[in-house]
Amino acid sequence: MQDINSYDFTGKRALIRVDFNVPLDKETLEITDDTRIQAAIPTIKHILNNGGSVVIMSHLGRPKDASDPKFSLKNIVAHTSKVLGTEVKFVDNCIGSSATAMSANLKKGEVLMLENVRYYKHETTGTESFAEQLAAHGDVFVNDAFGTAHRAHASTTVVAKFFPNDKMFGFLIEREIKSVDMVLNSTEKPVTAIVGGAKVSSKITIIERLLDKVDNLIVGGGMAYTFVKAKGGKVGNSLVEDDFLEMAKKIMEEAASKGVNLYIPTDTIIADKFDNEANQQEVDINEIPDGWMGLDTGHKTSLDCAEIIEKSKVILWNGPMGVFEMESFQAGTKAVALSIVEATSKGAFSLIGGGDSVAAINKFNLAEQVSHVSTGGGAMLEYLEGKELPGIKAIKG
Repeated sequence: MQDINSYDFTGKRALIRVDFNVPLDKETLEITDDTRIQAAIPTIKHILNNGGSVVIMSHLGRPKDASDPKFSLKNIVAHTSKVLGTEVKFVDNCIGSSATAMSANLKKGEVLMLENVRYYKHETTGTESFAEQLAAHGDVFVNDAFGTAHRAHASTTVVAKFFPNDKMFGFLIEREIKSVDMVLNSTEKPVTAIVGGAKVSSKITIIERLLDKVDNLIVGGGMAYTFVKAKGGKVGNSLVEDDFLEMAKKIMEEAASKGVNLYIPTDTIIADKFDNEANQQEVDINEIPDGWMGLDTGHKTSLDCAEIIEKSKVILWNGPMGVFEMESFQAGTKAVALSIVEATSKGAFSLIGGGDSVAAINKFNLAEQVSHVSTGGGAMLEYLEGKELPGIKAIKG
């Protein structure tokens, strides 16, 4: 494994796996959020500034048919050129003679984007011969696609074996790994994790791992009501996983035995239906009337969370406090976001990861005021859980 900072790119073609799986408007096919493109720019510029040329490969969506134009990377070439400040050439295939001819003729400082690697099923099956054809586009392989590092696909993992001495991470993956390691191995205390979202079942592994790493664990979102019911509270029609009540009890006991402050919301905004226009009221979270459901945390919970978060030195936020997509039920999530911003301004390190937390921090226009917003939802969660990510292992190995 090489270090991107010291590697000499002079006269070399760098094949970079990026994660340009960006959301597109269904009608116009225009990019609605270019966070992932912006995140890869420093790596691309570094290579160009150091005498190299760049071949970009990525997937976009999950095309079932290679002729489906809405998944073509052609749709994002103009915007990538604009953001990079350099013309990005495009070839309508990622393998084959036309693609290899274009990459072979790249001059220093030039950039070529290959067509969607997922137009071939060999990408997701990790077919070695397909990875070898992709490898023909570069002299050096740079993996900067954290969002797909947990997938053992041809372009994320298998391709690395064709660059035994010339493979490395880009700046984005380096930063992602460093950010998660900051949370998991922090010597600064207190460390606080805010874990929200709909279901306890999807977060068990991460919660159990965090109990060995954090001082405070704040539970939010729909999963909070499973904990409330496990403690004997009345949750009305709130989202509850009855199969996981015993697991919730076990987590509470484990937190107590490890000296972790497990904070479960104390009040909640309830509604008589799952609708932005529903009737709503604020009640004690243990006393939700029948026919009503909890859709956000209440004012006291927001104040309690602010007190915990603003005293923290390291903060991980994964999952919203309520149904923040609806204006009427976003106050709890926004309050947590603002508390994290406040703590960060006082010197805390803050990592926001997981699709909904990232969506929330972007919705409130606060992404620039936290330490790091992860570009890889599933990959970040698996890395936090302690799993070895194939895309990381392929470079380190």
